[in-house]
Amino acid sequence: MILVIFMPGRHWIGKKSPSIISKLKSLTKKTNKQLEPTSEFEIKLNDINDNAPRFTHNIYNGSVIEMSKPGTSVLQVIAVDPDDSSVSGHARVMYSIIKGGENFRIDLDTGIITSSNVLDREQQKSYELVVRAKDMPGYEGGFSSTASVIITLEDINDNVATFTKKQYTISVLEDRPIGSEAGMLQIEDKDEPQNTNPMFSFVKQDYSGLFNVVSDNITKNAVIVLKQLLDYEKVKTYTMEVEVTEKTTVPPGKRDPQVNTRAMVFLNVLDVDEPPVFQRPSYFFSIFENASLGTHVGSVFAEDPDEAQKIVRYSINGGNVFTINRDSGSIKTSNNLDREMNAWHNVTITAVEDGPGGKESTVSVFLKVLDINDNSPELDYEYDLFVCANARPGKVIQTIAASDKDEMTNGQKLSFYLDHAHSNFSLVDNHDNTANITLKQGGFNPDEKKTYFLPVVISDNGRPQLVSTYTLEIVVCGCDANAEAEPYSCRGAYAQTGVSIHALTVILLCILAILVITLLIVMRRKFKKDSLVTLGKSAGEIHEQLVSYDEEGGGEMDTNGYDVSVLNSVRRSSMRPRPEAQPGPCLYATVQKPAAKGDMAVMIEVKKDEADHDRDGIPYDTLHIYGYEGSESLAGSLSSLESASSDSDQDYDFLNDWGPRFKTLAELYGVDGAENGYEY
Repeated sequence: MILVIFMPGRHWIGKKSPSIISKLKSLTKKTNKQLEPTSEFEIKLNDINDNAPRFTHNIYNGSVIEMSKPGTSVLQVIAVDPDDSSVSGHARVMYSIIKGGENFRIDLDTGIITSSNVLDREQQKSYELVVRAKDMPGYEGGFSSTASVIITLEDINDNVATFTKKQYTISVLEDRPIGSEAGMLQIEDKDEPQNTNPMFSFVKQDYSGLFNVVSDNITKNAVIVLKQLLDYEKVKTYTMEVEVTEKTTVPPGKRDPQVNTRAMVFLNVLDVDEPPVFQRPSYFFSIFENASLGTHVGSVFAEDPDEAQKIVRYSINGGNVFTINRDSGSIKTSNNLDREMNAWHNVTITAVEDGPGGKESTVSVFLKVLDINDNSPELDYEYDLFVCANARPGKVIQTIAASDKDEMTNGQKLSFYLDHAHSNFSLVDNHDNTANITLKQGGFNPDEKKTYFLPVVISDNGRPQLVSTYTLEIVVCGCDANAEAEPYSCRGAYAQTGVSIHALTVILLCILAILVITLLIVMRRKFKKDSLVTLGKSAGEIHEQLVSYDEEGGGEMDTNGYDVSVLNSVRRSSMRPRPEAQPGPCLYATVQKPAAKGDMAVMIEVKKDEADHDRDGIPYDTLHIYGYEGSESLAGSLSSLESASSDSDQDYDFLNDWGPRFKTLAELYGVDGAENGYEY
C-alpha cells in the first residue's frame, strides 16, 4: 500500500501575486520506504476585485489666491486600492468631482484639482467639493469612495476704500489741544484689514495749515487732527472736502465709478468758557532804583476771549515792592528799590474774570532795577601799612584796591589820588581800580616818629561823581639789612615787638566781659543771701514792714516827748505796778488817741489772729524787726527776740496804764492773749 505525505511549505509573495511552495513524498505503508524522490510544487493565487479605493484623508483643505487665472493648481487628492493592479485594472483609480465642480476640475488620473474660472473672494470666500475615487475604470461595476474638499480664497487688495457717507458733520470744543482728534470719517473696504491701506487728503488746501487728515492704525478710518488751536470767537464753522485713495491690483479703468471716494466735512466749533488772555506771554519792565513810591512801572492787559466779554480784575503775587491796580493793570512801586540788594524782581500777575466761578490766568512779569550812582567807592581791605626805616625811595609799600557797589559798566574806572601832597609818600594810579603807595623820600628815624598818615581819595566817574576819603596809617619800623630783598621782614619784626590796635581792642573787650560776668555773679550771690532772710515769710509779713505812719517820731535823741526810762525799768522788772501807786494822771494822757484804727492796727490784728490759730508754729514777733535800736537810744533793744529767755509767767496788764499809745500792745499781750489761752 502506498502512503502519500504532503509536507506544507513556505508562503512566497511575489511582486505581482502571492504563491505557496510545498513538497510531496510517496512511502510504502508497511516498510515506510520512499518509493520516489520528493517533489516540490508551487501554488499561485489569482486576485479578484474585492476592495474599494481609500482616500488618505476624509477632508482635504486647500486655498487659492482670488482673481487667479483659470487652471491654477489648488491641491491634490490621493486614493489607494489594495487590489492587484496587474489584474484587469483592479487597483487603478479614477478621480471625479461629483459636487461643486462649477469652478474647479480634477485630473482623472492624478487627482490634482485646478480652478476653472476667475474667482472673487468678495463674492464667495470658500467652496466645498465632493470628489470620488473608483477602481476598474472602463468596466461596469467596481468599487468607489468619496472625500470632502474645502477650498478657501485668499484675499488681495483689489477693492478701493470708500466713504460710507457723502458728507459728515462733526463738532469739536474750541479748547481742544493741538494734536488731538477733532473728528473721524468712517470708510468701508471689502478687502480684509491687512489689505486695506487708504490714504486721505484735502481736495483743497485751504485748511491744510489748521487741520490734518490721517488714517487710524486700527480701524483705517479717516481722522481729522488739529494742527492749531481753534477759536470760536473767530471762526465757528469750517467746510472742507476729503478724498481717499488706495493702491490696488485692479486698474483704475475697471473700478466701480459709483463708489464714494470724496466726502464733504462740516466742522462746527463749540464755545467754552475760556480764561482771560494776556496780550503777551510775559512782560519785561525796568525802573531806576531811586524811583519814588508810587512811580508807574508798566501795565499789563488781559481780556475775556469769550463773547460775554467779562470784566477782568488783576492781582499781584511776589513781594511787597510793587502794587497793581485791580481794574487797569497798572503796576506801581510801593517800597524803596535798591539795585545793590536786589537787581531783579520777578512777580506773577493773576487776571480773574469778575463774577462767581470766574476763570483766571497768570503771567510772569520781570522787573529790572536800573542802577544810579548812589554808592561811593570803598577799599577792598583794611590795610595795615609798614615801611622800613632804611627803605629806599621808589619802593612800593602796598598796592591798594577798591570797588564800587554800583554797576561797573565797560570803561568805568575808579581814580586814586592824594588829598594833598605828602613829603614822604606818593600814590600812583594803576588805572585798573588799584593804586600803588610808593616811598618818595626815605631816611626814617623810628625813635623820633613812628607813624605817618596818608589821606587817599577814591572817586568814580559816574553821574553824579562820588568820592571817598581814607586816611591810611603807615608805621615805621626797624628792619634788618636785607629789608630791600625781603619786603615783609619789616612787618614780621614789628609784629614781634608790639601788638596791633585790633588785638588790643579784642583784649580789652575780653577783660570788660570778664568784669561784667564777675559783677553779675556777685550780685546774684547777694540776692540769694538776702532771699534767705525773708525765706518762709508770706506776702503779708513782707508787706507789714512797709507800713506808713501818720505821725513822725522824735528820733534817737528825742527824750522829751517819750520817757524811755520807763520802758527800761519795765523790761528789767517783771512786777506789775499797782494802780494805787500811781494816783496821778497817766504820763501820756496828753496824747490824743486816733479816732479809728490805722493800717498798722489792722495789720497787727490780722497777724495776731493768724499766730493765735497756728498751734504748730513757734511764737514769732512780727512787730519788732530790729535786733538793736542804736547806740544813742536810752531804751536799748526793743526786740522781743531777747525776751524769749525771760519768765513765761510775766503779766503785761500794766501796759493798759501807759496811755493810748500802748493800748493796742496791751490788748495784744494782755486781754487777747488771756482770752485765747496763749502766753508769750
